[in-house]
Amino acid sequence: MDSLEPTGTPGTDDPTGTTGTTAGLDALARRLRALPPSCGPVRLIAVDGHAGSGKTTFTGRLAAALGGAPVLHTDDLATHDELFGWAGRLRHQILDPLARGATARYAPYDWVARRFAAGERELAPAPVVLLEGVGCGRRAVRPSLARLLWMDLPGHLAWRRGERRDGPEQSAFWDGWRHAERLHFTADPSRPFADTLVTEGREGYVLLPGPAEVDRNEPPPHSA
Repeated sequence: MDSLEPTGTPGTDDPTGTTGTTAGLDALARRLRALPPSCGPVRLIAVDGHAGSGKTTFTGRLAAALGGAPVLHTDDLATHDELFGWAGRLRHQILDPLARGATARYAPYDWVARRFAAGERELAPAPVVLLEGVGCGRRAVRPSLARLLWMDLPGHLAWRRGERRDGPEQSAFWDGWRHAERLHFTADPSRPFADTLVTEGREGYVLLPGPAEVDRNEPPPHSA
């Protein structure tokens, strides 16, 4: 996409953007910076969604709008044997140090060599840190989040796009991944707790209130 100012309505060819809130990433970045810290001095923002939904691209553009905010990809914490079993590593290696205002250190997983790298990466407790990956809005992580964003592309469409991207040589991996992802989101869904839903319009991104935001803004039930 050439423009970051969305003008389309999600799921349609309507260029008017009359449904939901259309806002550029700069406006979103300003709102995120204004949030209170959620993990020590850090405003931790999760970008969740199905594999192939566009999380990495969106997160990269949001990081740029935030002036180069650091990004942690859960792919660096997952393994072939633990596609979704990385919550403990995230807590001990990343969240606990950030909560203390300290620099986190972790060894990223090498998906080709099938082992964790020998060298460590550092993640500083910046004012805003982006956490990107399938399942990063899980219940074990949500208490540390300032906001949860969900890339709102249905699973079957996202998976199809991911498989086209990766090519036929990864078809066996995708068969196992789809099964694992279904199991994870059945047991531990993220979308119902999302503050913002992100969809791709014709010329950019469309931001819609997520289920959590809608629930917060609903008036209390009238009592007789």
